[in-house]
Amino acid sequence: MYSLKGKVAIVTGGARDIGRQASLKLAAAGAKVCINYFGNKNLADETLQLINDAGGEAIAIQGDMTKAADVKKVVDGCVAAFGNVIHILVNVAGGLLGRKPLADLDEEFWDAVIAVNLKSAYLVTRAVVPHITEGGAIVNFSSQAARDGGGGGALAYAAAKGGVLTMTRGLAKELGPKGIRVNCVSPGMINTTFHNTFTKPEIRTNVAAGTPLRREGEAREIGDLVLYLASDASSFINGESVEINGGTYFA
Repeated sequence: MYSLKGKVAIVTGGARDIGRQASLKLAAAGAKVCINYFGNKNLADETLQLINDAGGEAIAIQGDMTKAADVKKVVDGCVAAFGNVIHILVNVAGGLLGRKPLADLDEEFWDAVIAVNLKSAYLVTRAVVPHITEGGAIVNFSSQAARDGGGGGALAYAAAKGGVLTMTRGLAKELGPKGIRVNCVSPGMINTTFHNTFTKPEIRTNVAAGTPLRREGEAREIGDLVLYLASDASSFINGESVEINGGTYFA
């Protein structure tokens, strides 16, 4: 039920951390994977090498998913490489960009955070859906922040991820009659570059200590959930947000 043989997937932000693990899991299940990356070609090449070494098939295409022209370039590149049908879309691209309280939250920063997290998912989904046939799956990425408002200085990020959560439900209603499922992954504290960059070590230690499982999550665990939601194993799950946080929040 986890076989994706013969299927084509696009993973935005697919070169590192959670995106990399999603790409690896989908490829290992048999999908041909189009990996989008923004700025770090070396990481994209590393991910491609890992997939190739395991006997999978993938390509990497650079692009800023907040720009419609770049989105088109990625989709066109995937279609040129693997055919006109895309079966799976995973919208991982996103980020915090920085922590700013409301008093320091200028309009430019707000717009940038909304664009990279919410607008990107909208643009990519709009471009990919014409290529998705019945039985296809879209997996968006929200966050625990969408439920609890996020940590200090994450107001814009939490708002954007709340938008992703709502967009997922709206798309599930719109695309469900076409046989396309749309679901959402909402991670809590995961051991990634995101938290290495934006979260103080003592805060991470405290969050892990307060988690019922007494640890952070790992990117590979998120990748496993993406594979499940992208596969026929989850064929009657639609419009859902799956919280994956070790028990720190119950939706």
